[in-house]
Amino acid sequence: MSGNSFGTLYCVTSFGESHGPAYGGVVDGCPPGLELNSEDIQKELNRRKPGSSRHVTQRRETDTVEILSGIYEGKTTGTAIGFLIRNEDQRSKDYAAIADTFRPGHADYTYWQKYGIRDPRGGGRASARETVIRVAAGAIAKKWLQERYEVVIRGYLAQLGPHPIAFKSWEDVGRNPFFAADDSRTKELEQFMDALRESGDSCGARVNVVAENVPVGWGEPVYGRLDADIAAAMMSINAVKGVEIGAGFASIGQKGSEHGDEMTPQGFLSNNNGGVLGGISTGQPVTVSIALKPTSSIRLPRRTINTKGAAATVQTTGRHDPCVGIRATPIAEAMLACVLMDQALRHRGQCGDVAPPLKLK
Repeated sequence: MSGNSFGTLYCVTSFGESHGPAYGGVVDGCPPGLELNSEDIQKELNRRKPGSSRHVTQRRETDTVEILSGIYEGKTTGTAIGFLIRNEDQRSKDYAAIADTFRPGHADYTYWQKYGIRDPRGGGRASARETVIRVAAGAIAKKWLQERYEVVIRGYLAQLGPHPIAFKSWEDVGRNPFFAADDSRTKELEQFMDALRESGDSCGARVNVVAENVPVGWGEPVYGRLDADIAAAMMSINAVKGVEIGAGFASIGQKGSEHGDEMTPQGFLSNNNGGVLGGISTGQPVTVSIALKPTSSIRLPRRTINTKGAAATVQTTGRHDPCVGIRATPIAEAMLACVLMDQALRHRGQCGDVAPPLKLK
C-alpha cells in the first residue's frame, strides 16, 4: 500500500492498524533546536483519545506516545522524529460477524476490491484510529509555528447533526465534551446524543478551524497552493466529505461587491477568502470548515452484499463513535498545523530573504 506519507518539507508517515500491536509515525523535516518532549505531544493526544465521554466510543486507550528518535537533551536534532502509540484495548471478536459482509458507507468494499484482501477488525488501515499519528505530528507543528511565528491554531464543533452551534468564545471549547464554542448548549447536545445512541443510528457534524497570525506570503500561486493543500489534507481525514475555505459555498450567493475583501490602510474589511488569495496567505486568519458524514458502523440493519456478491443484511455491534465529528476538532487542527508548517518551510527555502514590500496594520 502506497500513500502513507504527506507533506513536502514537513513530511509525515504513518503505519499500523486499529487492531494491530501499535500505530507508528515518522516526522521528517522538523528543524533542529525545538524544545520538545512527550508531554507536548501527549496533551494533544489526550484531547482526541477515545473513552473521554459517554458520547464517543468506549474503547479505552491511553494513547501514550513513545518517542523513539530525533530528540537529544530535550531538543529536536533535525533528524527524523520516530514515535509509537500502542493499541491496548482491541476487541477483535466484535468484527467476526461482519468479516464477510460490507458496511454501507464504509471503506470495506473499496479496500477489498482494490487489494483483494482486507483486515475487517476495526476497519484495519481505514480506521479513524490512524489519526493518532496526525495529531502527534500536528502537536509538533503547532509548537514550532507558535514559537517561530506566533501562529495559533484552534478549532470547534460548529454543528452536530441538525443542531448548528454558534460561536460564543474560545474559552467554552474546553469546557464540554463536544468542543462546542458555546457551553450553554451542552445539555441540549447531550440529550440529542443520548437519544441517537439509544436509537442505534449516527449523525454527521461540521468542525471549524482557525489559524491566527499566519504571515503573508505562504503558499504557491499555481500548484502547491495553500488552500489546495489545506483542502487535500482535510479531505484525507476519515469521514470528511466537504471542505470550505472562508465563505466557501456561501460565496455562490454573494455578489462581487460583497465577497471581495476590501482593503484600507488599516487592513482588510472582511475575510470571505479565508486568509488565502491566489493560493497565498494574506496575513489574515486562515479559516477552514469541514463536513463529516455520519458513522458507517451502526446497529440498525442495512442492506448490503457479502464477499460472494450475494444479498445480505449487516448490523454492526461493538464500540463505535455515533458521531465521528465529536473527536474531529483536534484532528482538523493537527492537519492544518502540518500544512502550515510545511508551507512555512517551503516559503523560507525560496523566499526567506524577501521582505514584504507593504505591511498592512
